Amino acid sequence: MRGVRTMAAATTAIALSAALAAPAFAQDAGGGHEAMREAMAAAVKDGVPGVTATAREGGRGWSATEGVGNIRTGEPRSTADRYRVGSITKTFVATVLLQLEAEGRLSLEDRVDKWLPGTVRGNGHDGRRITLRQLLNHTSGIYNYTDDDDFVRTYLLKDGFLQHRYDTRSPEELVAIAMAHRPDFAPGTSWNYSNTNYVLAGMVIERVTGRPYGDEIRHRIINPLGLRATSVPGTRVTVPRPSSRGYSKLAEETTGPTYDVTKLNPSLAHAAGEMISDSADLNRFYTALLKGKLLPRKQLTKMKTTVKVDGIPNAGYGLGLIERELSCGTTVWGHGGGIHGSVSEGATTADGKHSLAFNFNGDWSGDTDAVIEAEFCGGR
Repeated sequence: MRGVRTMAAATTAIALSAALAAPAFAQDAGGGHEAMREAMAAAVKDGVPGVTATAREGGRGWSATEGVGNIRTGEPRSTADRYRVGSITKTFVATVLLQLEAEGRLSLEDRVDKWLPGTVRGNGHDGRRITLRQLLNHTSGIYNYTDDDDFVRTYLLKDGFLQHRYDTRSPEELVAIAMAHRPDFAPGTSWNYSNTNYVLAGMVIERVTGRPYGDEIRHRIINPLGLRATSVPGTRVTVPRPSSRGYSKLAEETTGPTYDVTKLNPSLAHAAGEMISDSADLNRFYTALLKGKLLPRKQLTKMKTTVKVDGIPNAGYGLGLIERELSCGTTVWGHGGGIHGSVSEGATTADGKHSLAFNFNGDWSGDTDAVIEAEFCGGR
């Protein structure tokens, strides 16, 4: 499972409402968005099977596709495709935690051990020293369980994935993998992307509310915003229709055979990356978030308070939300996400007036940066 891909940190090839009016969408009719279409076509030439994208600006939407959704049949991608959004899940999880803070049910300065006593312990990890804020902005130092060699062999490389793709893993098991390693650094002293942070955040939501974190996302975000294509699948292995197939090399190299990895048990990602959505829903979510429809001003300000992302210029990581200054000076907020067979991005301007979400149904190639730059900087 990828972590932050283009909008925050480079990773390996196989990392892993009623409140808003529905936009009027126009299919690609040949007028405008030339730079965007060119970037999508280039991604397909680069090896991505297909791309689906939706942009929204000024209350109107534009959608287009390139390439295929099924390599075997040649069926094209659909602008209505649902897909696995990977780490975009993190923005939903952080939003729920911040809502709980606004309700006085927890504080970002609470130590992890207050809610999950004894869970973060071992090999130098200590949940008594780590705050919820440090989970959400990846300054906790907790080891990233998806970097564990056994996890990579079992769930990310060909032989292991084909044998274990339907395994169910509990969040406690995922955290235990991380606890077998040393921390990356002392809490609050540096930054490093760790999926373990958000597995823990999901567990905190469940401890505070007494309900599965996915139920809280549905109750607090999905249902109020009318996100009909968005779901928290749990252990469901399929992607609801309409959808395309997802493809991976299941290797550390980007050459070799291509495998259909559409079906998998997303419990291996849990609150770090298991959700499913479509481009229109992601645009609606990020627009609502940045316009203050989901969080009070105080909590949204906290969410948008960023820390430096090492190695990536002009980018900062907030609380499940990434700030990025593009080449033309435009600043966008959002998140990227990847999981087997799927690479997705959501990006929205600070005023919520211009948004973009798109998905590649192959996880080994394609320039997501170019697509984002084309929409916000390339002219339309």
